[in-house]
Amino acid sequence: VHVMESGGGLVQSGGSLRLSCVSSGFAFPNYFMGWARQLPGKGLEWVSGFSSDGSTYYSDSVKGRFTISRDNAKNTVYLRMNSLKPEDTATYRCSVALSGSFDDSPSPNWGSWGQGTQVTVSS
Repeated sequence: VHVMESGGGLVQSGGSLRLSCVSSGFAFPNYFMGWARQLPGKGLEWVSGFSSDGSTYYSDSVKGRFTISRDNAKNTVYLRMNSLKPEDTATYRCSVALSGSFDDSPSPNWGSWGQGTQVTVSS
């Protein structure tokens, strides 16, 4: 299984970015897929994702600003991030697994993870 993120960058507060996560080796789309971020000096936290049943998840901190979508033909999941804030600055990582729950803390030991893409929001 291979997972790769892209689309990060430097943006001003209020700006937008679209992250992409391409995966291979999984029977897309019937799997658990999540975007997590690692804030400076902190652990991973879930931001958004798709459960195995296709339902979507958003953390309270991004609800209404971020939108997740997918292109099954391209094995790609996108995270559109609008109204970005300096506190969104983090490394964003994509995780893919056969199953999972957003009630559990993300763990690099569960599923397959990409290397991450850096998002920096300046004030």
